[in-house]
Amino acid sequence: MQIRISWPSGHLTASLGDTPTASALAAALPLSATAHTWGEEVYFDTGVSVGLEPDARQVVEPGTVAFWTEGDALALPYGPTPISRGGESRLASPCNLLGSLDGDPRLLATVRDGDPIRVERA
Repeated sequence: MQIRISWPSGHLTASLGDTPTASALAAALPLSATAHTWGEEVYFDTGVSVGLEPDARQVVEPGTVAFWTEGDALALPYGPTPISRGGESRLASPCNLLGSLDGDPRLLATVRDGDPIRVERA
């Protein structure tokens, strides 16, 4: 499944795998939220509540589409966060892996804290 993530200064598409969390997110689309930034990560509430999946990880590649179960939020890292070691993308805690962004994840650097963000099927 493909989704489109839009904010005032840009948009990206993402390809999601066939996971329980991706299915739960798909059922909630389209959704609108307020973006938050944390280092080089954008995250926002989805209104979806799911449990941690067995392959959840805390350190991921930039451009990973992750789901932070503790905050019911999509987490989109594009570089280091305040708790990263070196240049890694370290999320606040282990997150479910949904898929990856298509294109350059550094476009997320144009998202400002408080920006409206929309997620819909692509």
